[in-house]
Amino acid sequence: MSEDTQTTGDIEVVRNDEAGRYEVVVDGTVAGFTEFEQDDAGRLVFPHTVVDPAFSGRGLATTLVGAAMEDVAARGETVVPVCSFVVKYLQGHDVPGLKIHWRERDVEVAEQAPGREQTPADEGVGRE
Repeated sequence: MSEDTQTTGDIEVVRNDEAGRYEVVVDGTVAGFTEFEQDDAGRLVFPHTVVDPAFSGRGLATTLVGAAMEDVAARGETVVPVCSFVVKYLQGHDVPGLKIHWRERDVEVAEQAPGREQTPADEGVGRE
């Protein structure tokens, strides 16, 4: 992600530091986001991901989280995946250079998540 934006066709992923989230924008409309907050050790904790149901079925959550993780890696920051979607994404995708601080309880929660959240998809993302 160059600067704070990555664009793919009519889909753009933007880091919004003021709101503490990465946003996926489709044709100028925010279609979803993955939140982050910095912990006491300076790591980025990702607690929640949401995609508007009106935009489901496009793989936007995967695009969003993938671009966010690539950007975090490029910035040299460390991720603490708490959101079950982010946990599952990182379990199934290699992001070169990404530093991850795994918390066992979050991995366990992701494994227990309802079927629709166990693998990256759009519907139900982040609704725990």
